[in-house]
Amino acid sequence: MAFFNTLIAQTGDSRQNLIDTPFVQACLRGEVWPESYRAFLQETYHHARHTVPILRACRDALKDRPVWLVAALDEYIDDEQGHGERILNDITASGGDAQSVRHGTPGAATELLVACAYDMIDRHQAIGVFGMLHVLEGTTVALALAATDRIQQGLRWPDQAFTYLRSHGTFDRERIAQFAMVMDEIDKETDRRTIIDSARMFYRLYGDMLRSLPQVSLRSAHCDPA
Repeated sequence: MAFFNTLIAQTGDSRQNLIDTPFVQACLRGEVWPESYRAFLQETYHHARHTVPILRACRDALKDRPVWLVAALDEYIDDEQGHGERILNDITASGGDAQSVRHGTPGAATELLVACAYDMIDRHQAIGVFGMLHVLEGTTVALALAATDRIQQGLRWPDQAFTYLRSHGTFDRERIAQFAMVMDEIDKETDRRTIIDSARMFYRLYGDMLRSLPQVSLRSAHCDPA
């Protein structure tokens, strides 16, 4: 079996636990409370702003690996540029205080998620960052493709409040295919096990972040940004 398929199969239960979180289920029904969505953007900003530094540190740690692996990280670094500002713009469009978020601090669950990524690199398990990418990118793409329109219809907010999620739509479907090809090139069993274990951990950590959000679901959230 190709490694990407193995990764999907061996982390399926962890992925389902994340999908079952109240926030994701509310998103899929289009019943998200405004404060839940703003809180999601806030915590997403606080982990997304670390993505490029984490990827650069991972690249430095893996610089002696095959060229194709380093090149894949370079591409991810390029693609991740600017996401933080896009999220802040969405917060403004949704009626939130973007500057307060920029200068604020993350919740405990988000802090642990970010710290775990840096710790993997410090412990010479940088290849595990691909497990993090699998979880964070895959979950965001799933929400973008399955739920953005429903969330917007429920909240009745402008397109400008959803640019981050929509940026992870069709384009990132192509990126998932590229990610699968990179994973299938990884042939060392120790690397494969590290990525699987990392993905399981990040499903749990990301799920904890989502569970920490305000958990209110409104069936008719006819709420305009303040």
